[in-house]
Amino acid sequence: MEETRPDRRRWTALALLLTAVFMDMVDNQIVTIALPTIQHELGARPSALQWTATGYTLAFALTLITGARLGDRFGHRAAFALGTAGFGAASLVAGLAPGVGVLLAARVVQGIFAGLMVPQVLSFIAAEFPEAERGRAMGFFGMTFPLGGLAGPLLGGVLTEADLFGWHWRTIFFVNVPIALAAAVGALLVMPLRERGRGGVDGLGVLVLAAALLAVLYPLVQGRELGWPVWTFVVLVAALPLLVVFFALQRGRERRGREPLIRPELFRRRGLSVGVLVMLVFYCGMGAFFVLTLHLQNGLGYSPLKTALTVLPATVGIVAGNGIGMPKAPELGRRLPMTGLVLLLAACAALIALVSAAGTGLTPWQLVVPVLLYGTGLGLGSSSLTLIALTGPGPDDAGAASGVLNTVVQLGLAAGPATVGTVFFGRLAADGDFPAATTTSLLVGAGLFLVALLACSLLPRAVAAPNPAAATGPAPRR
Repeated sequence: MEETRPDRRRWTALALLLTAVFMDMVDNQIVTIALPTIQHELGARPSALQWTATGYTLAFALTLITGARLGDRFGHRAAFALGTAGFGAASLVAGLAPGVGVLLAARVVQGIFAGLMVPQVLSFIAAEFPEAERGRAMGFFGMTFPLGGLAGPLLGGVLTEADLFGWHWRTIFFVNVPIALAAAVGALLVMPLRERGRGGVDGLGVLVLAAALLAVLYPLVQGRELGWPVWTFVVLVAALPLLVVFFALQRGRERRGREPLIRPELFRRRGLSVGVLVMLVFYCGMGAFFVLTLHLQNGLGYSPLKTALTVLPATVGIVAGNGIGMPKAPELGRRLPMTGLVLLLAACAALIALVSAAGTGLTPWQLVVPVLLYGTGLGLGSSSLTLIALTGPGPDDAGAASGVLNTVVQLGLAAGPATVGTVFFGRLAADGDFPAATTTSLLVGAGLFLVALLACSLLPRAVAAPNPAAATGPAPRR
């Protein structure tokens, strides 16, 4: 079969898609900085305030795989435009919310539309970029998640303190509206329109998978605040049989000649099956950085803006890590994420030494080098792990594979603060020693990075040449 030429507008379209992903990641983090202001203005109870932050994460993670499959079925351009427009509309409602109930509902709707919007990016890269360009495109994608995560607190501090037009915290939602509108319209203009897939969406599979993911996410997100009652562990354990039921349903659906939500054969590839496990531990280890920001604000009295500026060198490291590493990703294979994890371990060791030695006298300048190393490790590790795990699926499964990877990222980002944060708050409650609690938590984070490093030995030695069908996909309509 003759391969089609790559669409000449692919880089412009990718820029629009990544802008929307960046907006999503910023929005996911920006609320944390504004929560005290929201609580004061709306009179929100602590539990409702917590759900304002976590409701988004839960809704996002629960709809990612479904959103990816909807993109495969109805077209990635239509799914992305609808998801982006819905995200912008929900942001407008959140900014106008008269009370915490409306705000919480809007945040959940934001998460649902983000789950439709974000998976289309990886599917677009797999379908539109030839092998020679895919590593570079994946590098830009890999940068977007950590950059958005780090920029969120910074923008949250700036916008909340600036109080533009007297909008206070509402500015953090209003800023999404023009960005979402521009991304949705731009995508309709420049993204190629491809043939739609066949088959329907597995409704029962969606419900069982949602129940399994909720069984993991809800205890992890809420467990610490609730004091880890026994039922949280029971719910966590229940996730395993639910996943078994889900894959049994998928096999049965495939045997009957119907389109499954996720093909079980996807996990026969070592890159994906091992890659998702490494990514889960990798992103869980990032909870150590969450603890560092708590130490800077609550332990050392840094303002939100000063804290954000202190961790800003990580952004430079992320860009450098991607720029240096991704062109060599196909050649280096698993050695690239392993190098990133070694840098993360070195950064954790340096942070532990500094926090222990400096105590309450820790300054931003002392943190520049370890924070820069930390960001470089993230840049090398995140995008290369995604590239390794994504290599192989054909065009019919590109959306499902990207949905799986994005869901794993969200699981890790939710589990990290929950696990590492539990250690931090437990130690802090015992003796009130912030430096000791922070160093203990950083040790846990380093332990998780070490586990991920060892697991990388099970990944393929090199990134296999992608399936040509995945590189080109069906011919776009001009």
